[in-house]
Amino acid sequence: MELEDRVKQAVEMFMSGYNCCQSVVVPFADMYGYTREQALHMSASFGAGIGRMRMTCGAACGLFMLAGLEKCALEGSDRASKSANYALVQQLAAEFKRRNGTLICAELLGIKKPETANLNPEASERTPQYYAKRPCPRMVECAASIWAEHLSAKAVQEEK
Repeated sequence: MELEDRVKQAVEMFMSGYNCCQSVVVPFADMYGYTREQALHMSASFGAGIGRMRMTCGAACGLFMLAGLEKCALEGSDRASKSANYALVQQLAAEFKRRNGTLICAELLGIKKPETANLNPEASERTPQYYAKRPCPRMVECAASIWAEHLSAKAVQEEK
């Protein structure tokens, strides 16, 4: 599957009811040996700013989960791999923030502080009104695009 198709799939998933994190992770999960179901499970809790607490944007969390699938320490003492992962996450976070102004779900939704968000755990009903007033489809597209751009740049570097 082409990277552009994966970005498109991310938006389609969000528009069909999946949370923002799931929508970013699932289209790329097969590239790391994960099934759709495994990806849905591991990303389920990070939607709506982590468990609907409106903290770090779920789409950005999905981006960071993908970074962990690509670069991680398999041994607790592997500081170099931890550092490589943290560097990638910081680079991705900076790009997401550059494009959107913040990483915070509440701020993206126009809520001044996450502490003032309604912490009702019930997922919002997905209606045309919901989609019309939310920036979430754009955030999902942005996060998936940043990951696709990262993969493209990585492929170019590997060719050299």
